[in-house]
Amino acid sequence: MERWNSCLFQFDGRSFEGYQGDTLASALLANGLHLVGRSFKYHRPRGIFSAGAEEPNALVRVLQDGGRETPNLRATQVELYDGLRADSQNNFPSLRYDLGAVADFLAPLLPTGFYYKTFMPSLGAWTTLFEPLIRCAAGLGRVPSRADPDFYSNRYAHCDVLVVGAGPAGLAAANEAARAGARVIVCDDQARMGGSLLAETTATIEGMKARDWAGDMLRELHARDRVTILPRTQAFGYFADNFVALAERLTDHLAAPNPDMPRERLWQVRAKQVVLATGAIERPLVFAGNDRPGIMLADAARTYLARYGVRVGQRVTVFTAHDSAYRAALELQAAGMEIALIADVRGEDHEWAARARAAGIRVAAATVPVATYGRLRVHGVRLGTGEMVACDTVLMSGGWTPSVHLFSQSRGILRFDSTLGCHVPEKSVQRERSAGACRGVFDLAAVLADGAGAGADAARDAGCAPGPHRVPVVAGAPAMQGGSSVIPGGKGRAFVDFQNDVTSKDIALATREGFRSIEHVKRYTTAGMATDQGKLANANMVAAIGAATGRVAAEIGLTTYRQPYTPVTFGTLAGLSRGALFDPVRTTPLHAQAMAVGAVFEDVGSWKRAWYFPRAGEDHHAAVARECRTVRAAVGVFDGSTLGKIEVVGPDAAEFLDRIYANALKNLPVGRCRYAIMLTEAGFAMDDGIVARLAEDRFHVTTTTGGAARVLAHMEDYRQTEWPELRVWLTSTTEQWAVIAVQGPRARGVLASLIDDIDLPHM
Repeated sequence: MERWNSCLFQFDGRSFEGYQGDTLASALLANGLHLVGRSFKYHRPRGIFSAGAEEPNALVRVLQDGGRETPNLRATQVELYDGLRADSQNNFPSLRYDLGAVADFLAPLLPTGFYYKTFMPSLGAWTTLFEPLIRCAAGLGRVPSRADPDFYSNRYAHCDVLVVGAGPAGLAAANEAARAGARVIVCDDQARMGGSLLAETTATIEGMKARDWAGDMLRELHARDRVTILPRTQAFGYFADNFVALAERLTDHLAAPNPDMPRERLWQVRAKQVVLATGAIERPLVFAGNDRPGIMLADAARTYLARYGVRVGQRVTVFTAHDSAYRAALELQAAGMEIALIADVRGEDHEWAARARAAGIRVAAATVPVATYGRLRVHGVRLGTGEMVACDTVLMSGGWTPSVHLFSQSRGILRFDSTLGCHVPEKSVQRERSAGACRGVFDLAAVLADGAGAGADAARDAGCAPGPHRVPVVAGAPAMQGGSSVIPGGKGRAFVDFQNDVTSKDIALATREGFRSIEHVKRYTTAGMATDQGKLANANMVAAIGAATGRVAAEIGLTTYRQPYTPVTFGTLAGLSRGALFDPVRTTPLHAQAMAVGAVFEDVGSWKRAWYFPRAGEDHHAAVARECRTVRAAVGVFDGSTLGKIEVVGPDAAEFLDRIYANALKNLPVGRCRYAIMLTEAGFAMDDGIVARLAEDRFHVTTTTGGAARVLAHMEDYRQTEWPELRVWLTSTTEQWAVIAVQGPRARGVLASLIDDIDLPHM
């Protein structure tokens, strides 16, 4: 169990006790709280459903001192600390008594596509009446009212091998790559690395408990200089050329973080090779009333018990189409929970059913649930046989869905494996390889071997020389199989997307109305568009479309997985580009002097340039008129340092400028300057400025203030691609040279007093 010191926390204003190492979800369950939120559309009561990033229901707002409030955090990922304050969302006036729940009673009048059909035909009424009402009701959570008091950092990194996920496959891959001498970055979204090994109770690896073996592997990685280990770090985006974005949480788990520390850090990693070891997510079953508080994934209940010492209920009914739920039931029973029934939707008998019966658990094969009962927590289920079973917890497992999100983002090609009943990676497009459960390998020994092989191969392809990779010896790992999605039967609503309240009937209606593509069904019904981005809904949505249209999953395909894998704060993406750094300001060498005499500045590109110098009682026009009269009658000074400046040097510099500007410059004498205009290929004016020849092979070119970067890029483009034979080099000197223009009848006299060795010509 990952718990040490006790700590007090608040949820919806009530005080509770938990332990350091708990998540908010495990602490709430330990205190007997299953009701934690309301669904988006119908405001149905919802409870903690999972134990990881796929959580669709337990979204909370976390409040901290200093005005920080963060909505839509998953309670399964919020780490507990002393003084934590969290609130439920999407309810009024309270979680138990939510007025928005009236929408649940109106559900028959609010089918999928209701807004399109009812409101859109009347555009006038839509604009004046319906749209404002819908906007008021829309959204999850509340936007913070104060500015974010924290700051965020950014880091660029390069490595030979990036390993995403630190479960069994990820740890094996990282260690093999590190042993080969590769520069390795390994990241995992959890505070403690180890993945499924942290909840493994029966298997041993190299003669050690699974979690102890994981600890040894991490210590070995920590001891290597070329390895970077990033816990609490989510890989949320896979971009072109093995560019992967990571969001690292640095202080959210601390009660009193150091104010000098960034709250989060964005890692932008360019990797020679990537190993995806992102695991798999347990699949819900779809049956009538499958969304009540107290209904959760079977392996999540096992995880809460094994990792946090939390029993999720007293009397449990299990519905399953996979062997893993039997394992969960046996471990929960050993911890003192009563297993009322295991209802297996599969018809055949098997070894796990025999184990359960031997432990005194009743097993019913080919049995499906058709209804559940209970308002704020489930208190019973009705089977297809008509039998009623009393319970306070329902666990379910429809098998396991590989997490192929990042692989899909990398443009990898998926295929449907009919044996496993899920989509798995088939062909990599980038320098990537998947390992372990995320590619449909579920046996622990095979997962470790797959990870070790992937790590060694990645290191080799990155230019290292690994030796024969070591495959850890595994004993006692249970073999499990099975998997199914949709259960027919029952008159109630069977939910496919829990957060958005999308039911199997909604998907069937969408197909009847002509939506055949899974992408169209997704958008019409909003299935898979919740904050969990389809982690739980997509596999069941495919099955529901198949059941409604008579097509197989391979024909239907999957929706496109886009970034981010999990929600990312705006602060992480913005980094230091906020406040005064949001739009960096460039100032000239005379800026301080201009400020001292009361200048009003104008923004010219990213520069601050003195605009005019008002005197007491003068407005803009009066000040400008006075300055103009002064310059025409005597002398004035203008700070032109904001102009772009480019040094053009080389034996062919004159020829280059003669080609790229519209007017002749090759015949410009040394020591003289000439106005020049630059045109686009279409003949339109692009920029202009003064070109001065400093030597036979050296020119000083000025551009407009806003055109400096554009002109330099234009010149470089032609130098490298159109005229590569010319011997010429370009250097930006905009920041290196100040420019002061002195104008007026007395300008020569002013300069003459400063320069005594030059005969100043006209202009």
